[in-house]
Amino acid sequence: MTGPRRAGAPALLVLALLTGGCLGVGGAKPGAPAHHREHGFANPNPAFTRAPFGTRIRFFVTRMFETTFMPKTASFPVAPSDGHALRANTGDPTITWVGHATLLVQLDGVNVLTDPQWSGRASPVSFAGPRRLTPPALAFEDLPPVHVVVISHDHYDHLDVATVRRLAAEHRPRFLVPLGIKAWFADVGITENVEELDWWDVRTVRGLTFTCVPAQHFAQRTLWDMNRRLWAGWTIAGRDRRLYFAGDTGYFAGFKEIGARLGPFDIAALPIGAYLPAVIMKPVHTDPREALDAFADVGARALLPVHWGTFDLADEPIDEPPKLLEQHARARGLAPERLWIFKHGETRRW
Repeated sequence: MTGPRRAGAPALLVLALLTGGCLGVGGAKPGAPAHHREHGFANPNPAFTRAPFGTRIRFFVTRMFETTFMPKTASFPVAPSDGHALRANTGDPTITWVGHATLLVQLDGVNVLTDPQWSGRASPVSFAGPRRLTPPALAFEDLPPVHVVVISHDHYDHLDVATVRRLAAEHRPRFLVPLGIKAWFADVGITENVEELDWWDVRTVRGLTFTCVPAQHFAQRTLWDMNRRLWAGWTIAGRDRRLYFAGDTGYFAGFKEIGARLGPFDIAALPIGAYLPAVIMKPVHTDPREALDAFADVGARALLPVHWGTFDLADEPIDEPPKLLEQHARARGLAPERLWIFKHGETRRW
């Protein structure tokens, strides 16, 4: 492929995806929850609005071009991960940040992965789109037996085909996914051990209680499927510890309801990156200040920031989110021990 033709491919791809997203999901379904639509799902928050269509096109075409042909670089400290210790752990509660929104949660002898992503790009194509800036800080081969995988939504930085296929083949975990994603799993050849849940649905697996909770975001992977699948966060409750994993979300009133119904939590894993430009990002991503608001809303002992330092998804500097988080936390008088800013690969007991 020639240089000019190749350069145009990412822009055409994104334009097609955005155009396909205009197909819509229809009106409300009588008798169904407020977030259900005839052909998919919607954010029920009456104040929720997306940026104008043309603004989104310009942003995403520009981002696709820049991340493909002018990629940023980053250098973050990486903690040496001890795969042997993780595999030998049969009872201690630990949490490991692999990168982006991927956490290895060990609780009551159960190993859980959130939004596993071990690939080199977060993109529908191998030659374009956001390249991984920080390699996975835990080698896939060093994982302990994975018993449960929770998926928050279908975006490429959170739901990766190669990773879930490998997990299914080598670990055979139970996949817990929001509504609509079970069919996607079947389409990529994973037909066993996949359960889909609606908001507030509950499953108990190996003694842990998993609750699918609301988020304010959107879904899309192809030309035809904007908001055809649901997006969500997850709570994980064991014998004496609780974790809230927000997935990907803008700030919304639902945080307070999650805290009231299922909190307080020991850990709240909240996204802090991909917040600029605000006209695009604010409805669907929390910035560091909003992550602190959400942290207070859900009632957690410690805040573990995720969704930063791994993929270049937005216009803010790659290293800015944790710096702003620390700045705002100090201004609010938050005790330093309640802010768990991990190095990639870091493991802590919780």
